[in-house]
Amino acid sequence: MTLPPAASLHDPAESVYNRWQQLNQWLSAHQALWRPAPFTNPRPDWTVQYRDLAGDIEGLSDSACEYFDDHPDQLAERLSGFLPSLGERQSLVTLPAMTDQQETVAASTLPETRATDMPGRKRLQAGAFTAAVQPLAHPVLDWCCGKGHLARTLAAQCPAPVTGLEWDDALVMDGNRLARHFNDDVTLRRQDVMAPDLTVSESIHGVALHACGDLHRRLIHKASEHGAARLSFSPCCYHLTTTADYQPMSDRVKECSDVLALNRSELRLAVQETVTAPARVRAETARISGWRLGFDGLQRVLRGVDDYLPVPSHPARLAGEDFEAFCRWAAEKRGVALPAGIDFHHWQRFGERRLSQVRRHDLVRHLFRRPLELWMVLDYVLYLEERGYGVRVGTFCDRQLTPRNILVDAVRACGSPPVRRNHP
Repeated sequence: MTLPPAASLHDPAESVYNRWQQLNQWLSAHQALWRPAPFTNPRPDWTVQYRDLAGDIEGLSDSACEYFDDHPDQLAERLSGFLPSLGERQSLVTLPAMTDQQETVAASTLPETRATDMPGRKRLQAGAFTAAVQPLAHPVLDWCCGKGHLARTLAAQCPAPVTGLEWDDALVMDGNRLARHFNDDVTLRRQDVMAPDLTVSESIHGVALHACGDLHRRLIHKASEHGAARLSFSPCCYHLTTTADYQPMSDRVKECSDVLALNRSELRLAVQETVTAPARVRAETARISGWRLGFDGLQRVLRGVDDYLPVPSHPARLAGEDFEAFCRWAAEKRGVALPAGIDFHHWQRFGERRLSQVRRHDLVRHLFRRPLELWMVLDYVLYLEERGYGVRVGTFCDRQLTPRNILVDAVRACGSPPVRRNHP
């Protein structure tokens, strides 16, 4: 089959492993900036080590904070005046666009009249993904397909049948109903993709749009183990895993003596972006975050312990109440006694000030979200290359449509046998 130009990275001469090594070294050198979480640590050590950088960040206006959080390349350039190595970020994370033909994207996107039950953003994401993986030449297997939105989008461009795997019976039934209604050559099957006896055919093209954590890693394992003809996926939610720490996949990464060790909380950092969240959701999130920080300040004083005390997810009803109600709920959950006479207004203002500080300190930490994500994705790419696949990696849509816009597209080399190994 003929694919679009297959430069794995922005520089075709650069090996994937060299890029991964550069990211590994750069992330390791800057651990002090991204490992401490400002939400739980009011004064990260880097604010003392890099006083001028911290002063510049802390002096930003709210509008500048919002701008720089949405434009990390420009923030890195600004802060490189205080820490020159931050200027290397852009070259480390730059990826090619998998398609720049808007006509192809438009033609690959289901029209709204056929996109029943498909949210507008998901419809556009599925169309962009479909455009980036054309031409399609194999039967398609949509992994963790949900209601089959991607499957139905691909079916319009695919000469072979499309099958979807999904564990939720209700989604399978609804997806099959939609496929029948629109005469799509799509069949959804109920399947737990983590089942130990699951096999996939060598002839299939496995696809996944935003399969989370262990689900997309399972696809990589299974597809390569059984020698699937092609594999195209956009990973998401890397922290949703049964292991406490990230487990490298590539043999070369496993053998690296200075490979980063990442815990689940640090994996979560890679996907902590809200560029697609409505303004109302952002405002409510900020309000609750301020309440949590206000309670954190209060509990440190009451307990006489200057440590963060985790509080579970709040019930939805609390979003409609006030700060005092939140504190009483949180105190009950964590066994903190609240004496009479607490000035809740004071601690609410404290939380708002802390949130302002956290937003600014988090700007620095957020510079490392994309590098951490690409560090993991290149591990996946190396794993597939080691198993006989030619791999492209790039972006399938603009970041404003979804921050999780990385696409890995792997084609098994002719004559390359499946690599049979035991995987979880």
